[in-house]
Amino acid sequence: MAPLFDLAGKKEQIAQNEEAMNAADFWNDQKKAQALIRSNNALKELVSSSEKLTGELNDLSESVAELNESFDPDLAELVEEEYRSVMKDFEAYEIQVLLSGPYDNHNALLEIHPGAGGTEAMDWAGMLYRMYVRWAERRGYKVTVLDYQDGEEAGMKSCSLQISGPMAYGYLKAESGVHRLVRISPFDSNARRHTSFASVEVMPEFEDDIDIEIDEKDLEVITMRSSGAGGQHINKTDSAVRMTYKPLNITVFCQTQRSQLQNREACMNMLKSKLLQIRIQEQAKKMAEIKGEVKANEWGSQIRSYVFQPYTMVKDLRTGHEAGNIQGVMDGDLDEFIYSYLRQQIA
Repeated sequence: MAPLFDLAGKKEQIAQNEEAMNAADFWNDQKKAQALIRSNNALKELVSSSEKLTGELNDLSESVAELNESFDPDLAELVEEEYRSVMKDFEAYEIQVLLSGPYDNHNALLEIHPGAGGTEAMDWAGMLYRMYVRWAERRGYKVTVLDYQDGEEAGMKSCSLQISGPMAYGYLKAESGVHRLVRISPFDSNARRHTSFASVEVMPEFEDDIDIEIDEKDLEVITMRSSGAGGQHINKTDSAVRMTYKPLNITVFCQTQRSQLQNREACMNMLKSKLLQIRIQEQAKKMAEIKGEVKANEWGSQIRSYVFQPYTMVKDLRTGHEAGNIQGVMDGDLDEFIYSYLRQQIA
């Protein structure tokens, strides 16, 4: 079985990257060059953290050995403080390792779609939109609305977001699936309890360093006027673009950029990201077959429940992680759910 963190392999990859970066034609393709630099910096940071932690663990081991030879209360207090510091660095390093997948350092494209249930489900989708925007703001990420379709009475019919920042996809990949809400409906005059569903799809944003080719003859492109009220999300021009990839019947839509060309480019980027996500899913399925895993939850199945009544609890059905502060979660406090999911992937 391959080690979780191959330090020698990472150093070899850094050397290969730096050789490529020193080539005379390196900057001929600026997007590809910037992607390689970003990837190499992430690798170097990971290796640096590994070596730093190894040194700290060796120092701690020597301190413990000295304490065992001759116990001293003051030294014991210093060793305990040193231990706490090392454990804090270890936890930060653990997250770095968990986010060292091939696409984790990419930006993320996130889509939200309400399930059946009309206004209830659309309102729930709107609540999830707010939750993810708040989460992104907490991390200092940039959120760009690519498409936003208002619901008739409340919430939304659908939305597509670009979330840009370090390891955005690495974190948000934990959120793909169906999210279930249980609450007393504000839209029910009899104040009955309702269950609503909404699906979240997360994809790494396509970058030019990934080989995905799309033949123009496989595309159907329609331009139109931006639709829906949209408020601050929608730029009301005749530039909206709907693009369909006919071989797989995948449709993407963008209406928030300022020109038809920009919306078309955004659609192509979203389409390539969807195809990249399909590739990732196929690879994960093959790995599961090799390992002999049988998963109860297929891709896109229910992953988390949010209960507002008769009690308050958010529970991840994959990891068992729970939180009673549901308002905190809805305000973007998702990190512990994300970390639990990442840790489970290597358990």
